[in-house]
Amino acid sequence: MVNRAYNFNAGPAALPLEVLRQAQEELVDYQGIGMSIMEISHRSKQYEQVNEETQQLVKELLQLPAGYRVIFLQGGASTQFAMIPMNLLKPDQAAAYVLTGSWSDKAYKEAKLFGEAVVAAQSSKEGLLNMPSVNGIELPANAAYLHITSNETIAGTQFKAFPATGDVPLIGDMSSDILSRPFDASQFAMIYAGAQKNLGPSGVTLVILKEELVDRFRSDVPTMLSYSTHLSNDSLYNTPPVYSVYMMNLVLKWIQKSGGLAKMAERNKEKTDLIYQVIDQSSGFYQGLTEKEDRSLMNITFKLADPEMEKQFISEAEANGFVGLKGHRSVGHLRASTYNAVPYESCQALAQFMQQFQSKHS
Repeated sequence: MVNRAYNFNAGPAALPLEVLRQAQEELVDYQGIGMSIMEISHRSKQYEQVNEETQQLVKELLQLPAGYRVIFLQGGASTQFAMIPMNLLKPDQAAAYVLTGSWSDKAYKEAKLFGEAVVAAQSSKEGLLNMPSVNGIELPANAAYLHITSNETIAGTQFKAFPATGDVPLIGDMSSDILSRPFDASQFAMIYAGAQKNLGPSGVTLVILKEELVDRFRSDVPTMLSYSTHLSNDSLYNTPPVYSVYMMNLVLKWIQKSGGLAKMAERNKEKTDLIYQVIDQSSGFYQGLTEKEDRSLMNITFKLADPEMEKQFISEAEANGFVGLKGHRSVGHLRASTYNAVPYESCQALAQFMQQFQSKHS
């Protein structure tokens, strides 16, 4: 029996054990070719099959209609913060951003390096962390696009619905909740996500583009930072992150085999309910950091009524096999990331530990 930690890391994060075992089996000899997938050419038929199949799996799981392309890039979601305005923001336009936390703020600041960027809506700066109403978003008349972050990993907040933007392209950073629930992907002109939370290990970034966007791309963009380069070369312009794409392939197959996005959403709600219920029923011993209606199903942020006891909580949690419960340094306190691959049993164990800790220290 493998001794597995209760992994609540925010990213890189837990991977399905089933996927890790298959990768382990295939590590030295991939499908009988006498080489690891890490050793083969990205021009080989074996890798081209992985590349094409992984693209198709993304389309199937998101039920993407015709007219969308899937590409795999490097540089993480943070590189997309610059690539988006570089490719889409023209001198007579403004990039619109909804500011909901650290990651959306970073994307907005990056856009300002390339032209005009405006705040279309933002979370309240006082009280509990929250998401702004999608009905309160104000787009400038010359908007090149509207950018949102669907789930704020650090804050622990999540959009439950997405704004209607008409002819203005909607772009979503879904790095921390991609493939965690069903949604209408056709609302978006572009979706991007770093892999290391719900898709696989770090090293590859998933980008989904509506083909209509191609006509809006600027032509004065460096080759490697141009979406057109990667679209026209099917993600194979340069050597791709072969192993990361292979691992994403296995994770997507695991999601599909497990029942798809509807089943993921059901499991994620069951898992997080266990922990949120302990917080809500603790008579203030534990306190959530977010408004209840905006709570994330991926990142649970909370604190103890006695801040000094949080260090003790972390210490005892680690001694009991729990990993990754310290909050982000910019927010502090506590955080449990409950991505798709985090087992129900891990969340159940954490809920029980939290109850025992309260009983011991009340």
